[in-house]
Amino acid sequence: MDKSAAGQTPIILGVDDLRSLPRATRVARTSREGVLLLEEHRDREIDELWLDHDLGGDDTIMPVVALLEEAAFDGRPFTIGMIFVHSANPSGAETLLRVLRRWDYRVRRAIA
Repeated sequence: MDKSAAGQTPIILGVDDLRSLPRATRVARTSREGVLLLEEHRDREIDELWLDHDLGGDDTIMPVVALLEEAAFDGRPFTIGMIFVHSANPSGAETLLRVLRRWDYRVRRAIA
């Protein structure tokens, strides 16, 4: 059932150091903040998760991806309707798509 039709606000999370992501209900700017944001939503359905690969300086999205991988490995994957990868880093984006698909997350490349 569509959450907006039921009067519920969809949960749209983003991890990106620069973009505003206007549709997102919450945005984390670092991988550490991204991990905390996902942990905060651990037992809730996340409608959309927007991920950028490069998060400024030496920071990347990989700690967030490791959390998603670990959850799937433990048999308790996060419940996420769709993960959108919107990185300007082509090889980083392809790595995210490959890793997340391996764990059966629904993921696709997007422009934010």
